[in-house]
Amino acid sequence: MKTGIQASRHRRATAVVVTVGAVLATGALTAVPAQAVSAPSIAAKGGYAMSNTTGSTLFTKSADTRLSTGSTTKIMTAKVVLAQSNLNLDAKVTIQKAYSDYVVRNNASQAHLIVGDKVTVRQLLYGLLLPSGCDAAYALADKYGSGSTRDARVKSFIGKMNSVAKSLKLQNTHFDSFDGIGNGNNYSTPRDLTKIASSAMKSATFRAVVSAKAYTAKTVTKTGSIRTMGRWDNTNTLLSSYKGAIGVKTGSGPEAKYCLVFAAYRGGKTVIGTVLASTSIPQRASDATRILNYGFARLG
Repeated sequence: MKTGIQASRHRRATAVVVTVGAVLATGALTAVPAQAVSAPSIAAKGGYAMSNTTGSTLFTKSADTRLSTGSTTKIMTAKVVLAQSNLNLDAKVTIQKAYSDYVVRNNASQAHLIVGDKVTVRQLLYGLLLPSGCDAAYALADKYGSGSTRDARVKSFIGKMNSVAKSLKLQNTHFDSFDGIGNGNNYSTPRDLTKIASSAMKSATFRAVVSAKAYTAKTVTKTGSIRTMGRWDNTNTLLSSYKGAIGVKTGSGPEAKYCLVFAAYRGGKTVIGTVLASTSIPQRASDATRILNYGFARLG
């Protein structure tokens, strides 16, 4: 039998248990929030990142400032090709001397395509996006532009690139080349480039290409024999250094400096973004890594 003091203590303990239980049930008790994650500092002049699922902005630094894009331009080149009606990725394109002369004249990055070889459109996309081949870009522009001359076809293709930018409602993007070797009027912004990349990533073919670390093409020579090209390595080092990286494209140049459009997938979430005008190849990867880490931390 309980004494009066024991009964009183029992009633108080029961009351405490009931009260705590009720609070927990209603969610009135909340955990102390973790310290907010600070936005990273990056060397690039401009940067942007968003959730590729919701489109919500995760990071900005001069996100709407127009800057030279370098070879990140080739994301739009690929997007225009992949948007062609009745596209046949196995269609063959004969490599012209004009493509080879162009990269030599401009000291441009190349896929080292060989004049006279027949290369499939799929292979050209790998040559465009992994080693950043300006010869592959020229071949695709010549193939998918309209006109009776090569110059007319290239002009037509660049027009298609600008039409797509307009359809995406990009106010700060303009292309005057098919590969980023601009003529003074080739520019975009971190936000716009990210939107272009996000749209391009809807294509399974594009995703497969930009996520590949390397690719070796087997082309048909003028004599009909099979040539195994040298391996094309992806210039995007994040594919090897960042867990979950799935793309997208590097860029560089005297005006553009060092650029990187990047994407990574973790825990059911994809962060996609851009850094423009960073200070070096390692630094653009470092900038992107910091932004990705910050983006995933914000998404939780």
